[in-house]
Amino acid sequence: MEAKLRESRTMLSAAIANGPRELLDFLLPLWAGAALGASAPQVGLLVAAELAVSVLARPVAGRLADTYDRRRVAAAGALLYALSCAGYAVAGHLGIAYAAAAAGGVGGALLWVAVRAMAGERLAEDSAVYPRLTAAAETGSWIAFVAGLSVLGAAGYRAVFLGCAAACVVAAGVLLAAPARVVPPAPPLPGSVLRRLRPMLLAVVLTTAAESAVGLLLLLHLQRRFDLEVVQIAYVFLPGAVAMGLLPAYLHGFVLRHGRARVLAVASVSSALFAASLALAPNPWVIAALWVLSGVAWAAVIPIQQAVIAEASGALVGRGMGLYEAAVLLGGLVGALTAGFLYDAGPWALACLLSAAVILSGAVLVPWSVRAVGVPDHPAAPVPAPARAATPGAKPAMPATPESATDTPGPIPDTPGRKSDMPDADPPQATTSPYRRLAEHAILYAAAQVLLLILDQSWLLDLATGRVDLMTGHRDTDRGQGPSFLYGAGRIWTIVIVIDAVWTVITANRRRGG
Repeated sequence: MEAKLRESRTMLSAAIANGPRELLDFLLPLWAGAALGASAPQVGLLVAAELAVSVLARPVAGRLADTYDRRRVAAAGALLYALSCAGYAVAGHLGIAYAAAAAGGVGGALLWVAVRAMAGERLAEDSAVYPRLTAAAETGSWIAFVAGLSVLGAAGYRAVFLGCAAACVVAAGVLLAAPARVVPPAPPLPGSVLRRLRPMLLAVVLTTAAESAVGLLLLLHLQRRFDLEVVQIAYVFLPGAVAMGLLPAYLHGFVLRHGRARVLAVASVSSALFAASLALAPNPWVIAALWVLSGVAWAAVIPIQQAVIAEASGALVGRGMGLYEAAVLLGGLVGALTAGFLYDAGPWALACLLSAAVILSGAVLVPWSVRAVGVPDHPAAPVPAPARAATPGAKPAMPATPESATDTPGPIPDTPGRKSDMPDADPPQATTSPYRRLAEHAILYAAAQVLLLILDQSWLLDLATGRVDLMTGHRDTDRGQGPSFLYGAGRIWTIVIVIDAVWTVITANRRRGG
């Protein structure tokens, strides 16, 4: 019970904290130019400063996550990231912005390395932990985008940054409220972690560079070819983000059935098809639909990569995750530099096809890297919970594990002492129908819509009557009313309730099929 509660708090903190991270990555260059008057080289230096600090801090964060209480390491990272967001909110010149970027680089390293290490603690008994982590983080991301862009239109950049800071503080509180670690660490593996992970890290750098290049190329294309604004560009990317939030757990079933190598190869082909198709996409609507292919591919790839890193790291999963995160950032840096060169050096179709060719090479390289690090191609299926004993004196069979363990030699405050021999009580089974929960949400949503109708702040009514711009979500009327918090909140809630309905149908059908 405590291990599952610790995992659920980890997932919740990831959902809360990933939204500010993704939103700031998107808004920071725009804010620096608009609010601080930074030149293009200064904006690039600001982004590069956070990236460089974060890359250097990742391996250190891995060692800390293997030595000290991971809850506190992650919470310290979340608080540092909150400080970074607050720094952007009060920054009146580039000096404060650079300091905030450095704090964000260190905070992000501590937070995400420790959170990924915490998620991997139950990997041996439940191979679906990383799909759930990816789903939680990506769901938090797209919700934050919808909310943050609505707040941006109503209150400006400062309110968005302060909201991100508040979210990170909440994430830190959730982490500190998690139980102490009860799952013993994996056995130590021989050899250097870096040497063991080198094939996978190479594949991560290559594939991340190609995907990052495609993302930046697409952003430049939408801005310069179709003259889209910031909010419009964000909504082109939204369908892929929603797919990444909904599909990881579902796609994990294919991993269990067909193996990691085959799923990774298919995902690489899918992502390459997306990149190649961009060369012929006639408008942003088609691009948004094609972007779902990339979202589906990454919904499968990211959990597999993280699970492989965790398994191959053994007891030093924090160090492994630190190296993995550094490889992701390095790939992103290489991809960003390459994209800028490709966009100016040749036609759009050539840039798309070259990126697709690199991504397609991952169909061979990435499956090879899984085999090269020595982990099984098929992850272990989740272990069912032991049945309750038939008599009060009966005791379920328990695997022989140490009752007190540490991640590595050294102080680990989150390792509990000797536990009672009494088994944990079975968790209460959920009896509420998912459709009943959806109906409760819908009733609350309908009541709120009535209030918004009375106040003339209903985005849903404007959508139905054609008085709203679908790309920006803003009113297209001559009433002279600017964006308001209530109007934006109604738009966010509408999108969330639609996603809630889709997800409810998917999960209900999966249960019926199981």
